[in-house]
Amino acid sequence: MTTDQIVSEIHEANLTYLMLAQNLIRSDRAEALFRLGLSEESADLISSLSPAQILKIASGNMLLCRFRVDDDIVWNLLTNHSTSKVNNDATTRLHASILMSGRFAEAM
Repeated sequence: MTTDQIVSEIHEANLTYLMLAQNLIRSDRAEALFRLGLSEESADLISSLSPAQILKIASGNMLLCRFRVDDDIVWNLLTNHSTSKVNNDATTRLHASILMSGRFAEAM
């Protein structure tokens, strides 16, 4: 991939993320805060953006969203690569969701 292609992909990801975030915030604010890991202030700002503002912000070369999973425990649960594998995929995903939601609650 060339640099231009990477920047183009970042623009597209930013636009998609901002549009998704705005729609989620407007339809169910509490769920959006939880699912996106946003603060109240960020949600207020994103929900009030005009389409022109979204396009302008999305055109930057820095990715606006980031991975919320930043520890081995959650990654191992999501990929089911832990040393003590659980045969039920739904159980491991539920466990990962519980861990991530606990971290969201701590941040709030």
